[in-house]
Amino acid sequence: MAILKAFRGWRPPANIVKELASRPYDVLNSTEARQEASGNPYSLLHIIKPEIDLPLDIDHYDKAVYNKAAENFKLFRDKKWLVQDDKPSLYIYAQTMNGKTQYGIVGCAGVEDYMNNVIKKHELTRPDKEEDRMKHVRITNANMEPVFFSYPAKKEIDEIVETFVKENKAVYDFTADDGFGHHFWVIDDEAIINRLVQLFEQLPATYVADGHHRTAAAALVGNEKKEQNPKHTGKEEYNFFLAVHFPDNQLTIIDYNRVVKDLNGLSNDQFLAKLEKGFEIVKQGKEIYKPLRLHEFSMYLDGEWYALTAKKQTYDDNDPIGVLDVTILTNEVLSPILDIRDLRRSERIDFVGGIRGLGELKKRVDSGEMAVAFALFPVSMDQLINIADTGNIMPPKTTWFEPKLRSGLVVHTLED
Repeated sequence: MAILKAFRGWRPPANIVKELASRPYDVLNSTEARQEASGNPYSLLHIIKPEIDLPLDIDHYDKAVYNKAAENFKLFRDKKWLVQDDKPSLYIYAQTMNGKTQYGIVGCAGVEDYMNNVIKKHELTRPDKEEDRMKHVRITNANMEPVFFSYPAKKEIDEIVETFVKENKAVYDFTADDGFGHHFWVIDDEAIINRLVQLFEQLPATYVADGHHRTAAAALVGNEKKEQNPKHTGKEEYNFFLAVHFPDNQLTIIDYNRVVKDLNGLSNDQFLAKLEKGFEIVKQGKEIYKPLRLHEFSMYLDGEWYALTAKKQTYDDNDPIGVLDVTILTNEVLSPILDIRDLRRSERIDFVGGIRGLGELKKRVDSGEMAVAFALFPVSMDQLINIADTGNIMPPKTTWFEPKLRSGLVVHTLED
């Protein structure tokens, strides 16, 4: 039984929405954020990465940074760059990439669902990153950015969304600088809202697709407020947090690839010889080669592409984690051959989202920055859900969802 709740969102006027909506805080660094927000006072980056309005050398976790977030959020409301809707609403947020559109329902998820594991996770979170976003939620008293959830597709929900989109004009409809389309509708009809809420109550679970740290921070702050309130009823706005829910059959996970700085003292020939224990190796030549199926990898080494097909003893198709190609690569290559034991902390490895293309892997090896690159076949939504349902955790940097949600189309405050 999943919670979906309507709320009175804070939204930008349509004439500035394209300038205000930003990429999520965690997909660009502070230097990139300064450049992206330069000359644009409307950008939500002034709130979600407020260090861009402070001296270059400031510690990003300094109290002044969080205070600046609260100051800028107040400024946005005072200037009416964010205006609160008159009545509780749900919203539809659609994204278009490469001619494909996916439709999500924007509403509040329940803190209780997170604490009781009705909202299922597939990644570990880092306490320092959790605490950073918790401080941000505390000081703004708001969920400035939505989290990206999925749910088991349900025909009646699809039909309601499809009908609403056909019969109503989008309040926002723009193409961002990256070429992705963003479309947004407001559902303030109580009958439609109530039916969607009822249909979500029939779902056994929802799933964090992207934004595990933001999800944890939002839920943990809500739980803090519950524990601090002796008159807590469960209906307070802090019991809920901002999420966009997409049906699982509309989402596509793209590849998340690896580049490694050195061969751990091995020559190219020695490295290839060690790989033969776990893989069938076929040289593909100079042209970029992309993996075609599960358990096939492509590798770029010394100007040549190779197809690596994992031998059967390297994986277990009956194990939710053992079946993953990231597990095979770690167990057969990164750990035993290249001596990379901690993917989260090692400075010898980096991760490249598939949105950049395999040309990015080639570029980083050809430049001499990296010695070898591995491209992986993408994880499926079925695999993600199976891992979450069985209480397992994916290895680091396994999934990459694209397009990313734009932040700022709607904001949820923890007091109505």
